[in-house]
Amino acid sequence: MELYQEVERALTKEYRKRIWRPFLSALKDYRLVNDGDRIAVCISGGKDSMLLAKCMQELKRHSPTDFSLTFLVMDPGYAPENRRRIVENAGRLNIPVEIFETDIFDSVAAMGGSPCYMCAKMRRGYLYREASRRGCNKIALGHHFDDVIETILMSMLYGAQIQGMMPKLHSDNVPGMQLIRPLYKVHEEEIIRWRDDYGLSFLRCACRLTEGRSVGDDEGDSKRLEMKRLIRQLKEVYPTVDRNIFHSVHNVSLDTMIRWKYDGREFSFLDGYED
Repeated sequence: MELYQEVERALTKEYRKRIWRPFLSALKDYRLVNDGDRIAVCISGGKDSMLLAKCMQELKRHSPTDFSLTFLVMDPGYAPENRRRIVENAGRLNIPVEIFETDIFDSVAAMGGSPCYMCAKMRRGYLYREASRRGCNKIALGHHFDDVIETILMSMLYGAQIQGMMPKLHSDNVPGMQLIRPLYKVHEEEIIRWRDDYGLSFLRCACRLTEGRSVGDDEGDSKRLEMKRLIRQLKEVYPTVDRNIFHSVHNVSLDTMIRWKYDGREFSFLDGYED
């Protein structure tokens, strides 16, 4: 049996409870995939997007929903060996990728300072436009459960606001285009287990600063890694703290909020308080 066949079988068997069911749950709860959708699955070369691609392939195979898939790889200026690794991994997993090229790495390198924000913003824009050019109405990204709760904590601790990572959203600049996150309920530890069980080696991220390194799940010193470590420490005392953070943004009581924003407008608990 080929590797990709083993992976496909395992997703709905051995990984049914830990990956497949949370994947299906997010699709249903957030209405991510509908009849007539043309979805560009965006592959960065990392473990998350590669797993997403396999899940979407299996969904296409088993779901009664009528939708189409394109597996889109953007080359922002990879070194040849790293582009080759993406192509080889896609081949081993039977993912028919389509590659397009940009000069994002050169552009952000010229900006100096901390380029991560601009790199992510530019990559998103290119993916929207390329997906639209290919007739797609949605792009699917590989953000997972841990990305969601880390974002919530970072927004509170460093941004002085309560802001989540949405399971889907409309593009501001490409009419009719949406972004979806089908791995929204899948825990990163399960993705790591899946990767390691099959001896797969993926790129760490799409950044030139780290593209030469395989996945190191606790390397570096970014704010997101600080959140990972904080959550890990909290879980030693409160084992369900990660799930509590996740569900907190599903159970917001505006009656207890001092001030909030909605659709570009600001509201205060004082509005109509005396009424």
